[in-house]
Amino acid sequence: MSVLVSLLVTFLVIVLVLYLIARLPIDGRAKQIAQVIVIIIGIISLLRYLAVF
Repeated sequence: MSVLVSLLVTFLVIVLVLYLIARLPIDGRAKQIAQVIVIIIGIISLLRYLAVF
């Protein structure tokens, strides 16, 4: 049960950070790089909760 809550919280944080990045007044290239970095970090953390790493 605690793993499920951790997965949900991690997913919600990833979505929130991606939303906030989309609202930033920066150029498209920097915004895209920031989004890719957040997605990669999010996937790694989700895999860590699933005990893949």
